[in-house]
Amino acid sequence: MGRWVNQSYTDGFFLLGIFSHSTADLVLFSVVMAVFTVALCGNVLLIFIIYLDAGLHTPMYFFLSQLSLMDLMLVCNIVPKMAANFLSGRKSISFVGCGIQIGFFVCLVGSEGLLLGLMAYDRYVAVSHPLHYPILMNQKVCLQITGSSWAFGIIDGVIQMVAAMSLPYCGSRSVDHFFCEVQALLKLACADTSLFDTLLFACCVFMLLLPFSIIMASYACILGAVLRIRSAQAWKKALATCSSHLTAVTLFYGAAMFMYLRPRRYRAPSHDKVASIFYTVLTPMLNPLIYSLRNGEVMGALRKGLDRCRIGSQH
Repeated sequence: MGRWVNQSYTDGFFLLGIFSHSTADLVLFSVVMAVFTVALCGNVLLIFIIYLDAGLHTPMYFFLSQLSLMDLMLVCNIVPKMAANFLSGRKSISFVGCGIQIGFFVCLVGSEGLLLGLMAYDRYVAVSHPLHYPILMNQKVCLQITGSSWAFGIIDGVIQMVAAMSLPYCGSRSVDHFFCEVQALLKLACADTSLFDTLLFACCVFMLLLPFSIIMASYACILGAVLRIRSAQAWKKALATCSSHLTAVTLFYGAAMFMYLRPRRYRAPSHDKVASIFYTVLTPMLNPLIYSLRNGEVMGALRKGLDRCRIGSQH
């Protein structure tokens, strides 16, 4: 067994990927790269807009900048390696590289899920206690919310990375995925993984259902507060406040729960790959679009920035 462990450590793994070199898959690969480019540019732009515009220095936009940072790191952790393997035809990843990819992926997905959950509490305070919002969501609270999201994600990532990389891998080193995904990697282990499967499921339940329960509780309270509002204008404002967050939550949690909370007998590698593409590439692209195109303050800050650039170029 030691010989196999050393071989895995030395030789690494092969990522079978999601695309072949057929015409249809070349088109799909081009689409994924276009989506990646939009995700990269959109999240970088949103972070800079929030940082540079003093009018966006509020709790909601601080959380949004952290969400964009997580999305940016997530796509950069997965897509460049996938693209390099597809274009070069090598499909290899080192043992250490695989471990790093697992750690970052689990950390970022866990952190983003928890942050989305805690952002629902921010929306509840904004709708239900607007006058006390600056006090209840002060800088210290905002830092505690983002810090706890990152901390839980990092802990989850380190646990899963260490556990997965501690297993012995024998025989085939071909991972039926386009990145080092824990469940796909476990199929190659030549040891009993039942304990790790239980640990993985417990981590997924905690990191998905805990923030999801916060979201449900927060929006139940928001709904109760909205139903007591008699003004049509206040209704519209409450809806505008929550709609972008609800859309982002639906996209993220829909794909994540499909991926990790399905019974094993219903799982198929092809389904897992499609779901992974959805929340590792598509969702990071959609988040900045959802929060910018549907948000007058962000679009206003973008227009002001473009106007300043135009005036500066004329001088």
